[in-house]
Amino acid sequence: MTRVIPHLSEWRRERLRTTLWVVPTIEVAFAAVLFALTYAVDRAAYRHDLTLPSWVNGGSADAARQILTATAAAVITVVGLVFSITIVALTLASTQFGPRILRNFVRDRGTQVTLGTFVATFVYSVLVLGSVGHGGIGFVPHLSITVALALLLVDLGVLIYFIHHVATSIQLPQVIASIAGDLGAAIVTDSAGGDERRASREVGLSPAELIARITHEGAAVPAPSSGYLQFVGYPTLVDIATRSDSVIELLHRPGHFVVEGLPLAQVWPAQAAPAVARGLERAHATGAHRTLAQDLAFAIDQLVEIAIRALSPAVNDTFTALTCIDWLSDGLCKISARREPSRFHRDAAGYLRVISAEEPYGRLVDRAFDKIRQAGRGMPAVMIRQLDAVAKILVYTQTDSQRGVLRSQAEMIWRSTSEAVPEPCDRADVRRVYDAVVALSAQGMGVASAHKRSSP
Repeated sequence: MTRVIPHLSEWRRERLRTTLWVVPTIEVAFAAVLFALTYAVDRAAYRHDLTLPSWVNGGSADAARQILTATAAAVITVVGLVFSITIVALTLASTQFGPRILRNFVRDRGTQVTLGTFVATFVYSVLVLGSVGHGGIGFVPHLSITVALALLLVDLGVLIYFIHHVATSIQLPQVIASIAGDLGAAIVTDSAGGDERRASREVGLSPAELIARITHEGAAVPAPSSGYLQFVGYPTLVDIATRSDSVIELLHRPGHFVVEGLPLAQVWPAQAAPAVARGLERAHATGAHRTLAQDLAFAIDQLVEIAIRALSPAVNDTFTALTCIDWLSDGLCKISARREPSRFHRDAAGYLRVISAEEPYGRLVDRAFDKIRQAGRGMPAVMIRQLDAVAKILVYTQTDSQRGVLRSQAEMIWRSTSEAVPEPCDRADVRRVYDAVVALSAQGMGVASAHKRSSP
């Protein structure tokens, strides 16, 4: 059976990571457990079952209440002030990097741990405050108060870290490198799933025959809800198709926007469509935004968005665009070197059950180059850097079709330069790089042809 379980776990992990409540909730639960332990020790000390060390706070009940009240008030005030200022800074930064930086701030682990630490300290202080005097006449939880003061010192260190972390994370190179890192992780996950799909043995009708039958005899299955397609559970779809003895052709891939009621898939034979429609909700997830779990193009689009914003007349930051091009070339090198994921998913017996709508290699390349080339039209520095990127990617290509896609991009870049750059010296600089790319592409195609002729 087709197996892409890493995608499922990645999608669930991404859903949990893009919330501000999971990590703080865990830390608050830890604070409650810590209070239960320190309170039990304080009760034992109050009964004279043990003796606390001399460094433990030994003040009166009134002093304890004042300390805990001040601690709780200070912590909650700092949380509100720091995060309000941070949101303002991020809002200003998002005008250059795009609105997605706010979502990256939410999913950032440092942000979540910082918020959780402050909230946990506040909850712990309130719990200790409520225990003063409730354990008996003159009862003061000395150890718990000491721990609350220690947590306050921890909060101070976390606050300093958080300010440094935010100041670093909104810097341009860090933002771009972080998005590129997400792209690299998504490529690794997608490549693993593709290898697993190739492992199935093949029996029954050929993919071409099944696609022809689905086109002429199949029935459409409507989308159950509107939104961006975030996840496709291929194993679940294979199970559904196996039980109904049908073949499902998906019309959309993760990242596409689907509209409720419009076709999401085609099913053959047509009589199996109602059964497939009933189980479709279990195999798909839609939402208000795109995710990286199965959508490589999303990270590419994020880098492209930053680049075209930088090239806009309002910003006019060429070096930011060049940085984005560098990281896009890194991602496309990794995509070119991987094995192409198969569109065909088979059951345990080897029968084709699901035909997915994968993103073609050429489309990924176009997404990475087209908008930047159009926004940077007439800018030799951008044209040269894009041609340099094409040269780097060519080294990692494996097929003539991949090299053909990149060669087409190089030709479009040169045509744009010829039409939009009036200075002959600038055109000559671009031409030198273009000629090197053409030579490298021809060399790669020649090596591939020679390898085919020498193969038995």
